[in-house]
Amino acid sequence: MNCQKNQRKGELAFSKGVCPLWGGLSEKGEVMETNHVLIVEDDREIREGVQIYLQSQGYKVFQAADGVEGLEIIEREEIHLAIVDIMMPRMDGIRMTMKLREKYDFPVIMLSAKSEEVDKITGLNIGADDYVTKPFTPMELMARVNSQLRRYRKFLEKLAPKENVHVIGGLEINEDTVEVSVDGVPVKMTPIEYKILLLLAKNPGRVFSSEEIYERVWQEKAINTDTIMVHVRNIREKIEIDPKNPKYLKVVWGVGYKIEKQP
Repeated sequence: MNCQKNQRKGELAFSKGVCPLWGGLSEKGEVMETNHVLIVEDDREIREGVQIYLQSQGYKVFQAADGVEGLEIIEREEIHLAIVDIMMPRMDGIRMTMKLREKYDFPVIMLSAKSEEVDKITGLNIGADDYVTKPFTPMELMARVNSQLRRYRKFLEKLAPKENVHVIGGLEINEDTVEVSVDGVPVKMTPIEYKILLLLAKNPGRVFSSEEIYERVWQEKAINTDTIMVHVRNIREKIEIDPKNPKYLKVVWGVGYKIEKQP
């Protein structure tokens, strides 16, 4: 394979016969999910040169010669990162980035010449995440691509709902760590208090009688449920700002207790 390219607008320092693999594998050497990268650049040789390196480490690559083509590809394909040149015909990188930021939050790396410093700053201000100045080396660009994709992956992980974490307003119960917090502040609970709160939090809005709570938590037939009232009072003291006017743990008189659904 010959990765040597002579560029007009940006110098890519490719080496003959070797296209190194950066980032296509995880730190443990495991194959990662394929990321889709869009290259928007009017210089065909630069597009193809960058594509060689991206594909060598397992990325799926899409090419566009200007902002209009780039936006069309984004509309029909799932893109995880875009490399966008600033100076292009029909629609430049600044206008393209402004347009895509109306709907998408994936990382954008801008390519700029040294003479385009003002445009580079403008690009960062309107939503680009990073920039690379021409001429650049493949290693520099790939390091930026891998870094931005790692950040984006972590961002998506934080947004993804966690099955074992129950959030009701500012109240959060984590089953994996057996921890409770209110508005980010940790709350210490006894094992019984935690089990009662977890039962109610997993079923927000549902009313549980004292008998049902007792049987679910103690795993035995309820005989004397007075202890439930005491535990509920203690839980309120720990999770409510005003226990006499509770926001979360409420009594339905004559029926039982529930965790109030939060908007």
